Amino acid sequence: MKIAVLGAGVVGVASAWYLRAAGHDVTVVDRQPGPGRETSFANGGQISASYALPWANPRAPLQLLKWLGRDNAPLLFRWRADAAQWRWSLRFLLECLPSRTRRNIAAILQLALYSRDALKTLRASTGIEYDQCSAGILHFYTDHAQLAAARAETALLAEFGCDIEPQTPQQIVTLEPALAPLQARLVGGDFTPHDESGDALLFTQQLAALCAARGVHFIYDAKIESLLHDGAAVKNLRLHGPDGTQLLHADAFVVALGSYSPLLLRPLGLRPLIYPVKGYSITLRVTNPAAAPRVSLIDDAFKIVFSRLGERLRVAGTAELDGYNVAINDVRCEALLRRAAELFPGAGDFTRVERWAGLRPATPSNVPYVCGTRYRNLFLNTGHGTLGWTLACGSGRLLADLMSGKKPEIDSRAYAITH
Repeated sequence: MKIAVLGAGVVGVASAWYLRAAGHDVTVVDRQPGPGRETSFANGGQISASYALPWANPRAPLQLLKWLGRDNAPLLFRWRADAAQWRWSLRFLLECLPSRTRRNIAAILQLALYSRDALKTLRASTGIEYDQCSAGILHFYTDHAQLAAARAETALLAEFGCDIEPQTPQQIVTLEPALAPLQARLVGGDFTPHDESGDALLFTQQLAALCAARGVHFIYDAKIESLLHDGAAVKNLRLHGPDGTQLLHADAFVVALGSYSPLLLRPLGLRPLIYPVKGYSITLRVTNPAAAPRVSLIDDAFKIVFSRLGERLRVAGTAELDGYNVAINDVRCEALLRRAAELFPGAGDFTRVERWAGLRPATPSNVPYVCGTRYRNLFLNTGHGTLGWTLACGSGRLLADLMSGKKPEIDSRAYAITH
């Protein structure tokens, strides 16, 4: 088939890779001048199957109440006169029910483990390099109550197949000596030895180059205007690119536009529950490798991740529901900067950092859409939230199987539109 993939982020490019490997003629369209220029640009860098706990869980409503009014809160709702935001928020509360949380963890973890294996296979077959680190992910706690609550959650993750190793404060410091100054405040942690980290932007760029070498066509600087259909199927994509407005015909279409997917799909009568959640990161050059973490970290107290990307340290976190506003809020970046400087004061120059904000395409359940639609040739690969990098390869491989009429290696029903 001739397939058009809309979006050149890590999910879209991974989709193109697996579709091309399945023998399809693939074209990728993106409004940016190159791949990975939006949500994939400067994310936390973790391939973290261990982070399959959705934001919507039984502890979330009370925690959100505690964070109200705090501009530096890890999860911040900026209420707007926006029906989509309220619809998303009401469904988020429903997904906090224990039964739904359990179901969502199972779905996310299934795809995350599958994706992690797919990434390793891809890396072995291509030799792709992206400042990857296979030293695992270490989740540490400084609060006894948070640790106790997390133990029930990690037990559930372990039940569904996640390899999690509880850690004492001494074991944490042995795994990551850069945390030694914090040891007196540590109460415990969890280590997932098979998780990884790496630069999602670099991966996306390198994979796009490999795709192009194998015949995938990329159209950049092209505004995607609309999908034209005849009722049962999509016929053409209307886009405005360097050569003006044109129609792109394909046998099938994949929407992998992240947070912007609902805007394109709405005129077709499709309303996936996706809302943009802004995340922040800072990146600094490591000048003293011994003082910087080597193992990728999750700081539970501040809901911040730290990933070593070669000679850089990426610090990312916070979630802000504020529509499609991508402006950088300095208060939230300063919170990341202060915590990084507190934990790793000698790692680098904290007066010179790169600040970034991007929109994560979140569903209320954190379970993405990897599925067909009521249009027989229109497919979705979107809504991955904070786990786009983690789930990209698995989602692309699953999508390629679905579109090729091949039985997927995992149960795909959890990632379908049901509303």
